[in-house]
Amino acid sequence: MLIAIKKTAFTLIKVISVVLISGAIGLEAWNLYAILTNRQVPSSLNPVFWIERFAVISHLIEGLIAAYYAPSRNKMPIQYGTYTFFVGTVGLLELFLQEPEP
Repeated sequence: MLIAIKKTAFTLIKVISVVLISGAIGLEAWNLYAILTNRQVPSSLNPVFWIERFAVISHLIEGLIAAYYAPSRNKMPIQYGTYTFFVGTVGLLELFLQEPEP
């Protein structure tokens, strides 16, 4: 029962994480477009931009860690790093909960 709940929670977190990180990338692209075209972004969105940047940087660091350790678990570094970038900490947990193969 507990394992089924854990799997369901992991799946839900992964789906939400992919949606939010994709949205954060889109939001940052919109901000960059606004800067390049001399348009104003509402100043009320500044806290959202800071939270979004923190999340993207955190996920980037997690992706780099996953890419570094992926070969020890017989995973492809680029593929698993990208996967972990989008799903976040759950990807690292899945990687480190696997037994290393000799």
